[in-house]
Amino acid sequence: MQTDERVKELVKICYKALSEKKASDITVIDISDLSVVADYFIIASADNIRQTEALCDNVEEALYKAGFECRQIEGKTSANWILMDYNDVIVHIFDKENRLFYDIERIWKDGKKVIDIEAL
Repeated sequence: MQTDERVKELVKICYKALSEKKASDITVIDISDLSVVADYFIIASADNIRQTEALCDNVEEALYKAGFECRQIEGKTSANWILMDYNDVIVHIFDKENRLFYDIERIWKDGKKVIDIEAL
């Protein structure tokens, strides 16, 4: 487990990396009171498979440079839904169709949406 400040830094870096590659509908949900799996889910959409891969690569590179190690990446070969596990933060990158289908925001609706990333 990482310190609270380090986890928040990880969230901010992820958000910025996703924004840089034009991810759409980036959502950050604080699930720390609901789950032991992670403290935050970050969910983003991409327009196509190439963009999902580019988003994943950009997040991975930005976090690596900041000293964060990814525990596991799933779904990179199909690139319809890529899950990046950074222990306290889980990044979900979806194509638009799969994001609607899996509707993670609905499943975790009791979590707190983070509105202002900089104030985190």
